[in-house]
Amino acid sequence: MNNFDLVIRNGTVIDGSGRPPQQADVAVSGGVIVKVGDVTGGGRQEIDARGQLVTPGFIDVHTHYDGQATWANRLVPSTNHGVTTVVMGNCGVGFAPCKPEQRDMLIKLMEGVEDIPNVVLTEGLDWQWTTYPEYLDYLGRRRFDADICSYVPHAALRTYVMGERAFHREPATSEEIEKMAALLEESIRAGAFGFGTSQTMFHRSSDGQLTPTLAATEEEYAGLAAALDRAGAGLIQFVIDYNDNWEQVLDMGLRQAKAFHRPFSMSLVQSHGNPKAWRTVVNKFDTFNAAGGEATMQVLPRPLGVLLGLELTLSPFYSTETYLSMADRPLADRVRELRRPEVKARILAESNDPDPDMAIGMRVRDFDQLYEMGEGFDYEPARGSSIGAQAERLGVAPESLAYDKLLDKGGRNILYLAFSNYADYTLEPTREMLLNARAVPGLGDGGAHLGVICDGSIYTHLLTHWGRDRVQGERLSLPYLIHVMTKRCAEMMGLQDRGLIAPGYRADLNVIDLQNLELELPRVVRDLPAGGRRLMQDARGYTATIVNGIVVTRGGQHTGALPGNLVRGPQPAPSRLSA
Repeated sequence: MNNFDLVIRNGTVIDGSGRPPQQADVAVSGGVIVKVGDVTGGGRQEIDARGQLVTPGFIDVHTHYDGQATWANRLVPSTNHGVTTVVMGNCGVGFAPCKPEQRDMLIKLMEGVEDIPNVVLTEGLDWQWTTYPEYLDYLGRRRFDADICSYVPHAALRTYVMGERAFHREPATSEEIEKMAALLEESIRAGAFGFGTSQTMFHRSSDGQLTPTLAATEEEYAGLAAALDRAGAGLIQFVIDYNDNWEQVLDMGLRQAKAFHRPFSMSLVQSHGNPKAWRTVVNKFDTFNAAGGEATMQVLPRPLGVLLGLELTLSPFYSTETYLSMADRPLADRVRELRRPEVKARILAESNDPDPDMAIGMRVRDFDQLYEMGEGFDYEPARGSSIGAQAERLGVAPESLAYDKLLDKGGRNILYLAFSNYADYTLEPTREMLLNARAVPGLGDGGAHLGVICDGSIYTHLLTHWGRDRVQGERLSLPYLIHVMTKRCAEMMGLQDRGLIAPGYRADLNVIDLQNLELELPRVVRDLPAGGRRLMQDARGYTATIVNGIVVTRGGQHTGALPGNLVRGPQPAPSRLSA
């Protein structure tokens, strides 16, 4: 007799609590876990997990699927890597609320900040909403391969209230702050998880304008935090620069979180320009939390990898005159032309003049932090493997070696620029960040940076690099890694119904063949509206991923099931805690 919808048998269960693994079966009915242990009854569907891990589904707290979720049902690349819940609206960018005359402004902002082409957004977005609650209603009618949570994007909110004045970076009046706060409170009550904002000069529209949120005053942030307090829910999500006044900006954010009793979260990396600043951030967070606050660090668990290639947005030569003159030609034509010795000589002789406001573009010739990606690429690469180090051994110019390597694999070779988290050619600072009691993985940026970054795979990287393969230092235990990827992320978001394998919790689960778990190399696909290009990275070794009790992938292949929904606000812990 089939007593259950699904039974996962004989697996090594790492339940998300941080406790040691246990050999157990897991039974599921009605989308929830009903028994963990020795399951004697049968299931309408069964998975033999002998020799494999069984974990809660991973929670990706930093994504930008705000556009993709309106035209696609699969939230890839995140869901290629065991993710069963995503959080979008980060960094203050998104598409609601939005008046019709403001659409182009928000598209240009997303295009510039997150490298999503204008034509993709113009064709993909159908704008069946104006207000943020209407946007949630639109998403609520759709189905996905994971659950979706969403912040109100501060830049969109500011633009909705202030119009073009927001992009002129004018201060909001008291009346405008009151209006923003009222709209935010309404949005929280409709199901938003808080608001995301940006205080970084890196974030600019495609036409060069700084993100509108950079002009927000402390009075504005106080008004928004007070709106969360009135609604009784909502997290403040920040991203900042490490420039001259970064400490004052962070202190301001923490001050508002404390004053209005709201949780706070911010991305944390080791900046190569200020490589010791991360320790100050950790100390501030530790002090804040010790005093009763709730501040969570979103840690990128590897270098922020800027990918360079002939098919991608950037290369070490992307702004030279000759390279630009052939940028729109088909790849095969460009490769044929670039192989000509006289073309190579001309490009190497030309000045590379990137936009000085584009921080990533200014670093594309950092050859000592530039590495060639290949099968089994180590995301903690040895210093001697860099393009700069190889060129020195060969007695050639690093520009010349990088040029030649870009032409390998028919022009599809990819070079990896360690943009942050790798100032000292080690991930030891990252390890220290990850071990903090209020750290979660973050900054994977799924759905964004489509031709530059492909870090949505960090959940697989945590298991393979930190849990199994690391050679340059100590690894992290699997129970701890699973805990920070699941239960701790759930707690940060107020999702008390998931992140743990125990009776009564949501049946969001992974079955993982850890021994054979591998990241595949990033590749270019053209599956976006208008034939848009993006980077994609898959993984081998996920036997099954289950969302709401339904198998959505088997052996890395999508089953066609779409059991994921919009989640409206924090969710209570299950009341039924035993079978």
